[in-house]
Amino acid sequence: MPELCQSHETCKVQLIPGLVELQTDRIEGHFLPRPKVRWNMTAAVQAHDNQIAASGITTVFDALRVGEDENADFGPADVGGLARTISDCVSEGRLRADHFLHIRCEVSSPDVVAGFERIGDNPLIRLASLMDHAPGQRQFVDPAAYKTYYQRKMKLSDAEFAEFSRRRLVESEENADRNRIVLAARCHAAGISVASHDDATADHVAEAVRLGISLAEFPTTVEAARLSHSAGLQVLMGAPNIVRGGSHSGNIGAAGLLAAGVLDILSSDYVPFGLMQAAFQLADEGLADLPQAIRLVSTNPAEATRLADRGEIATGRRGDLVRVAAVPAKPPIVRCVWRAGNRVA
Repeated sequence: MPELCQSHETCKVQLIPGLVELQTDRIEGHFLPRPKVRWNMTAAVQAHDNQIAASGITTVFDALRVGEDENADFGPADVGGLARTISDCVSEGRLRADHFLHIRCEVSSPDVVAGFERIGDNPLIRLASLMDHAPGQRQFVDPAAYKTYYQRKMKLSDAEFAEFSRRRLVESEENADRNRIVLAARCHAAGISVASHDDATADHVAEAVRLGISLAEFPTTVEAARLSHSAGLQVLMGAPNIVRGGSHSGNIGAAGLLAAGVLDILSSDYVPFGLMQAAFQLADEGLADLPQAIRLVSTNPAEATRLADRGEIATGRRGDLVRVAAVPAKPPIVRCVWRAGNRVA
C-alpha cells in the first residue's frame, strides 16, 4: 500500500509516544447509536476501542457516569454492564488500546454514592471526577447558556425547564457538599486519583485542595485555572476547545491558559481524534513547540494518573508509539500505532 501524502514536499513523519486519554464518554455513542437502540455491549466496546486506537490513543480512561438522571437514556444497569464488559474485554485480550475507567460522579444526585459503590470494586477504576451540573454555577454560571443547552437537548417547554432547573438546584443544595466529602474519601482509600470538575471560583479551588484533589478538570474561569495550577493541581482542558478556537459552552479558551503557563493536560472529551489534532494544531500555529504539545497528551496525563511506565519515548518505558504524518494547516494522519511494542493499528 502506498504511503499517504508521500508526494507532499512539506509532509513530515514523526514518531511520538502513544497518547493518554483521561476523559472520553464516546463509548456511549457506540452503545446507544440511536434513541432507544442498545447495541451489544461487547461489540460496542470493541467499536469504541477501534476508534480510540486509530486515533493514536494507546491508553484510554473510559468515562462512565454515576448519579441518577431521570432524563438520560443511560441508566445504572447500563453503567454497570459496560464497566463489567470493558473488564471482560481487557481480560480476554479483545482490545487494541489499554483501557481504564474514569467514574464521573454527579455529586448533586441523591444516589451517587450508592452508584459509585455498585462498581467501585472494579480494578480498572483509576480516576473519578466530582461534578455538579446545577444551574447558575461552574460550567453554567450563565443561566442563558444553561437554558440553551438543556432545554434544547431535552426538548422541554418553558414550564418543564423551570421545574427541571428548580429540582436540580434543590438536589445540589441538599446533597453536593456531603457527597463530595464521602466520595473523595472513598477514592483516596482505594488509591483512585480524583478530579474536580468545572471549578469556577476561589472557593471551588480551596474546596478541591481540602479534599486532596489532584486534577482540575475543565475549570471555567482563568481565576480557577491559575489558582488550581498554583496549588499543584494538574489543569485539564478539552482538545476540541483548541481545535474549535474556544469553548462550546462560552467558557475560557484552552489556548489562553496554555499561553499563561497554566495548562497541563488535554483530553479529547467528545472527539477521540481531536486529541492528536489539537497537539499538532498547537505546533502548526506556533502556540507550542511539538514536544511541549505532545507532553500535554502523553507524559502529563500519564503522570497525573500514576502510570509511570508510559507517556514518553525513553529507556524503561513501554513501547507505546505512534507514527504520524503531519502536513501544515491540515489534520495529521495516523499511520501506525504500537502498544507495548505490538502493532495494534
